[in-house]
Amino acid sequence: MAKKKGDRIQVILECTEHKQSGQPGTSRYITTKNRKNTTGRMELKKYNPILRKYTVHKEIK
Repeated sequence: MAKKKGDRIQVILECTEHKQSGQPGTSRYITTKNRKNTTGRMELKKYNPILRKYTVHKEIK
């Protein structure tokens, strides 16, 4: 039988501190989330290689 798609969707996480710093480039990650369990926008601490530290990455549309 075919597998049901389910409620998981792909989302893009973008660094918030990098946007404010004004440096060129962006730090983005792609991940998945369950639409039913996580209805709001995701926020995760991820590594930003340009700033060389862990920063808050928020989900973008």
